[in-house]
Amino acid sequence: MSKIGGKSINIKEGVSVTFEGNSVRTEGPKGSLVFEIPKGISVKTGDGKVQAAQDLPAGRQGKAEKETRSLFGLTRATIANMIKGVSEGFEKKLELSGVGYRAQISGEDLILNIGYSHPVKVKPEPGIKLSLSDNVIVVSGIDKTLVGNTAAKIRAIRPPEPYKGKGIKYQGEVIRRKVGKAAKAIGATK
Repeated sequence: MSKIGGKSINIKEGVSVTFEGNSVRTEGPKGSLVFEIPKGISVKTGDGKVQAAQDLPAGRQGKAEKETRSLFGLTRATIANMIKGVSEGFEKKLELSGVGYRAQISGEDLILNIGYSHPVKVKPEPGIKLSLSDNVIVVSGIDKTLVGNTAAKIRAIRPPEPYKGKGIKYQGEVIRRKVGKAAKAIGATK
């Protein structure tokens, strides 16, 4: 049994969790999210908590049961992230570092000038909000997966390089720097 999957999730104030067939719907002040519950997992609510459980038959564990056990913790974590997302939201911060690297917001789009011959335009997916302050790009939204994927796509446009540290990196990310070429003639004589 998964250690994460067995924990109950507290439902925050202002958030409602409802079941529609084989899916869970969470609604809160920031919006609503829907998640399809995998086969072999059941989810119940009661006393202001959500509890996930496995529907495994007694006896030998087959391939289907192994798959169900692996999805058990994922289901619980996804529902917990949905509850947090509709009540508080998620955000990722990206820093631009490099001479002449800059970003600007045009409408909803993000335009990056990061050393290429042309500006790079990033169009956010529905449910994602991009904002900018002092070369820090803030990606925010209610879906944790979507926020993380959008931030990763922006970072992948110009990942930080190890010699000068130029590029787009997550705020607080440590870039392992490499030493450049040493002078050839150090210690060598003709």
